[in-house]
Amino acid sequence: MTKVKIGLVQMSCTSDKEANLQKAMKEVRSAAAKGAQIVCLQELFTSLYFCDVEDYENFKLAEAIPGASTDALGKLAAELKVVVIASLFEKRAQGIYHNTTAVLDADGTYLGKYRKMHIPDDPAYYEKFYFTPGDLGYKIFKTKYASIGVLICWDQWYPEAARITALMGAEILFYPTAIGWATTQDEATNTEQYNAWQTIQRSHAVANGVHVVSVNRVGLEQNGAMKFWGGSFVANPFGAVLHQASHDKEETFIVEVDTAATDRYRTHWPFLRDRRIDSYQPITKRYIDQD
Repeated sequence: MTKVKIGLVQMSCTSDKEANLQKAMKEVRSAAAKGAQIVCLQELFTSLYFCDVEDYENFKLAEAIPGASTDALGKLAAELKVVVIASLFEKRAQGIYHNTTAVLDADGTYLGKYRKMHIPDDPAYYEKFYFTPGDLGYKIFKTKYASIGVLICWDQWYPEAARITALMGAEILFYPTAIGWATTQDEATNTEQYNAWQTIQRSHAVANGVHVVSVNRVGLEQNGAMKFWGGSFVANPFGAVLHQASHDKEETFIVEVDTAATDRYRTHWPFLRDRRIDSYQPITKRYIDQD
C-alpha cells in the first residue's frame, strides 16, 4: 500500500477539556467516514493554548501518556480502523511535564510517543515554563498504513529535526501545531509570518523528498488577543501544496498522498545521494567563531 488518505482536523478549543476531547473524537469519526486512514489532531487539542501565561494552575491540565485520553482514542482508532496522532500535555512525574504526541495504530495499539524537542519562549508562548525538552530523540512510528514521523510546532523551524526523522525512514512528516497572530498586528506582517511558516515546512518536504502534513488550530483565544491562523496544509515531496485550509474556519478534510512519489522525487532530485556527510561536523556547534 502506497496511497494513504490523510485526515486533518483543524478546530477551535474551549476551557472544557472533556468537551474538547469529545469534539476531536467526533471529528476523527467524521474524517474516517470520509475515508481517512491516518488522522492528525492539532497541538494540545484538549485545551486552550495555555502557554500565553505562566500560571501554576495550568499544570492541572496535564495527564499520563498512556492514560485516559489515549485509552479513549485507542478504542476509537480500533473501531474506525484509523491511525490517530494525538498531541497532549504529558505529566511524566511530579514536577516533570512534556509537550507530547501519542500515536495510536489502526487496531487501537498505543505505538508510543514523541516529546517535543525544541521549546520556545516568546511573548504569549511561554512554553519553557511548562515543558521539559524532549529526551526520547526523534521517532518514527510504523503504523498499518505508513511509517510516519511526528514533530511538534516549534520543531517546524529546524531542518535538522526533519532531516533526522526522514533519515530514520519516515514516509510522511506530521506537525501538530498551535500558532497564531496577535489581533493588533497588521495584515502585511500576518501574511509574512504565515508564508514563512509554510515555506519552511514545504522546504522540509523538498529537501527530504517526503510528504509534509501540518495541522493548526483556529479561533480567538487569550481574551481575543490571539487569533490562531489555521491554514493547515499538506505538501507533496517537492513542496507543492495539495490542500490548504482557511485561516478562520473549523475544517476536517482529507488528502490522499502516494508515498511511492518519494522514490520518484529522490531519484530525479538526488539530494540524499549527494549529501557530504563527511563535512557536516560543524552543525553540532552552537555557532562557529572565526577568531
